[in-house]
Amino acid sequence: MVGTQTRTVRLTVIAADGLVKKDLFFKMPDPFAVVTVDGEQTHTTTVMKKTLNPYWNESFDLEVTNRSVIAVQVFDQKKFKKKDQGFLGVINIQVSEVFNLDVGGDEMLTLDLKKSNGNEAVHGKLILNISTNVNTPIRNGANTLAPINNNHANTSSSNLSTNAEPTSSNAPSSSANAAAPPPASSSAGPSTSQADDRNVDLPRGWERRVDHLGRPYYVDHNNRTTTWKPPTANTNQDQQQQTEMERARHNARRLPEERPTTTSTSSTSVDTRPPSTVQPSNILPVQNNMTTAGSGPLPAGWEMRTTAEGRPYFVDHNTRTTTWVDPRRQQYISTIGPGSNLQVQVQPVSSLGPLPSGWEMRLTNTGRVYFVDHNTKTTTWDDPRLPSSLDQNVPQYKRDFRRKLIYFRSQPSLRPVPGQCHIKVRREHIFEDAYAEVMRQAPADLKKRLMIKFDGEDGLDYGGLSREFFFLLSHEMFNPFYCLFEYSAHDNYTLQINPHSGINPEHLNYFKFIGRVVGLAIFHRRFLDAFFIVSFYKMILNKRVTVADMESVDAEFHRSLQWILNNDITDVLELTFSTDDERFGQVETVDLKPGGRDIDVTEENKKEYVNLITEWRISKRVDEQFQAFKKGFNELIPQELINVFDERELELLIGGIAEIDVDDWKKHTDYRGYTEQDDVIQWFWDCVRSWDSEKKSRLLQFTTGTSRIPVNGFKDLQGSDGPRRFTIEKSGEVSQLPKAHTCFNRIDMPPYRSKESLIAKLTLAVEETVGFGQE
Repeated sequence: MVGTQTRTVRLTVIAADGLVKKDLFFKMPDPFAVVTVDGEQTHTTTVMKKTLNPYWNESFDLEVTNRSVIAVQVFDQKKFKKKDQGFLGVINIQVSEVFNLDVGGDEMLTLDLKKSNGNEAVHGKLILNISTNVNTPIRNGANTLAPINNNHANTSSSNLSTNAEPTSSNAPSSSANAAAPPPASSSAGPSTSQADDRNVDLPRGWERRVDHLGRPYYVDHNNRTTTWKPPTANTNQDQQQQTEMERARHNARRLPEERPTTTSTSSTSVDTRPPSTVQPSNILPVQNNMTTAGSGPLPAGWEMRTTAEGRPYFVDHNTRTTTWVDPRRQQYISTIGPGSNLQVQVQPVSSLGPLPSGWEMRLTNTGRVYFVDHNTKTTTWDDPRLPSSLDQNVPQYKRDFRRKLIYFRSQPSLRPVPGQCHIKVRREHIFEDAYAEVMRQAPADLKKRLMIKFDGEDGLDYGGLSREFFFLLSHEMFNPFYCLFEYSAHDNYTLQINPHSGINPEHLNYFKFIGRVVGLAIFHRRFLDAFFIVSFYKMILNKRVTVADMESVDAEFHRSLQWILNNDITDVLELTFSTDDERFGQVETVDLKPGGRDIDVTEENKKEYVNLITEWRISKRVDEQFQAFKKGFNELIPQELINVFDERELELLIGGIAEIDVDDWKKHTDYRGYTEQDDVIQWFWDCVRSWDSEKKSRLLQFTTGTSRIPVNGFKDLQGSDGPRRFTIEKSGEVSQLPKAHTCFNRIDMPPYRSKESLIAKLTLAVEETVGFGQE
């Protein structure tokens, strides 16, 4: 029966906010939460002492069906055994209303607490996360992780842990950050000397607390932050001045030229010199991220060394970089999870993967993490891998996509594996050679750094060759000549699976190969020069196709289905729940449901018919091919991660943006040896503007290796080592053609003496020159 299949989901009880103070004398509650599934499987969180905003962040693995109801009740431990049971509210979740267990998902929920059967006064919200991804370590409190499958045992209220920090009775209801554990200094923790234990006169809005280890720390309710350092009488005045400065300039102050951390591109040599230093007094804070010192073994691929002065630093052999920051350090950060939901997490600073090219992570003298952008010579508190660093001037849909993209690429399963993956192909046989090379390698090997080699051509792959490889391969493997894909309509160049691909007996192996190539392009952040029908992207995301999707497949058939839905078909159409399928000249009758050829379509059941015929035309008749594609795709891209995107965003992820904005291109171009006012540069842009879209795409492909640009335009153009702006360099003799360096998004332009000469040479280079090492 539908909805009765059992599956394990992970419920994380994160926090509650704004609980009601029920005590007559306004005593703060000691809240804890109780989780039940269909009245069984009871689990209990630890107790948070004296707070209206408890932060638990505890996970429980639950056995549920689509019909299951998960109840989470919040109680005050002080009154739990009394008549009213200290009830503070309850929420009930029907699993099927969150997601379909057969598809899976990951959802962050913020729900209002409700009353039970009584007339209790209930206020506040409960923040939860429910996910079908149960492979990660289970949360066991704000700073700890329990082993996988180590579920919380059923615990009575009398045995609940009470190790959380006490919270001030005058804390504001939204001071979630103030109730969090304090940040660490550059040492392991604050001194617990007698001087720290003394009662001191604190500025207005400050509070002294003690953590569960007996260490005093201080809460600033004005700014909702915590610190180990006692405030002074001038603290509030200093903070007020600093706040005014922050409002006047939200971005970090520019710093003098600094040496970036050296990154080696060689697979055998690593520059492990200590990172450069910076004066932290030149930095203005722009967010409240905090860190605490880490402990235990270093992450895989990391090593600790010391300078000649005895200062420790850390070598990341995975990315061949060095940093002063201990990768075990725990950081409180805000990230974007599935469904564009903002969620606060506690994780090592090394868990988000490598920083963008030219960026470095450092520590202030108080142990706070900040970031240096050597590209622009600026510093910031914002982690460039997190949503807080996003450009706020881009359209909302692009901004949401980029936030999801940051989350997507930060996941451990999408990080490159150390080593190199060598693929050698011939241009004239790129489809056959790529098939042999890609299919002979294990998925894990394909996650190593790609090293593409075109047979008989000079050139080392620092990014440009791999971009051209995907560009050329996508033209071949999606060519309808091979009968694997076909164009969806005569006036539409979007692709769909050819239902008659079985004419090639090896077609399923080719579809698995194509799935690998699409996954490979996403994994290595390359674009394919191909666009598919909307329903194909939905199928990748395990979404159900609808009648509206038929329009991009067969517009005429879509109009027929719409007519059926909008008109009374009684005694008008003679249809049954079957359809005719022509395969290699032979017509075969296919039942849309058991015995369908003997079931008439009527006014009462026509909606079912339309849904079934749509599903068959779009997905079921190519299901065998699609499953082969999906198998290859998921070998590189996990399904639960790709599901964070919708079908429109997935199209951008695979193909980029096809329309080229010349003004945007020009705006984000650098010049070497030329200025923007030089005649050659003016002629170049006049020439580009005069070309049609195809020719512009060819120029972009000639200079960067692909005709696609990033979702946010040329400002995010990528080179071999990260972001690289398009560059025009003065180089060569006037008798020579322009020369491209695709790894660095650069074109060498000789100083031509006339506009006509430039146009002729540039046209010849773009349309006739093929390969690398060309002059």
